[in-house]
Amino acid sequence: MRSEKGFTLVELMIVVLILGALAAIAIPRIMGGAQTARISACETNIDMLNSQIELYNANTGSWPAALTDVTTDPNYFPDGEPKCPFNVPYNYNSDHRVDVHSH
Repeated sequence: MRSEKGFTLVELMIVVLILGALAAIAIPRIMGGAQTARISACETNIDMLNSQIELYNANTGSWPAALTDVTTDPNYFPDGEPKCPFNVPYNYNSDHRVDVHSH
C-alpha cells in the first residue's frame, strides 16, 4: 500500500468555506471603517477651520469676509486648503463658523 501526502477534495472545500465565511464577516467591517475614517477627517477639518478663523480674528481684529481669506493665506494653512473627503464644500456662515456637515 502506498501512502500519498496531500489534501482531499473535501478538506480543500472546507478550507474554502471557512475563508469565505471569514471574508463575509471582515469585508463589511472594513468598509464601515473607511466611512468612519472619512467622517472623522471631515470633522477634524471643520474644527481646524474654525480654530484658524478664531486665530485670524485674534491677529487682525476682524472676522474674515469669506472662508477663502483664511484658507488661501499660507500663515494659516501652509499646506493648502483642507478638503472634505466627500467633496462637499465647507460653508462659512454669518456666525463666523464653518457649518458641520451631515454625512
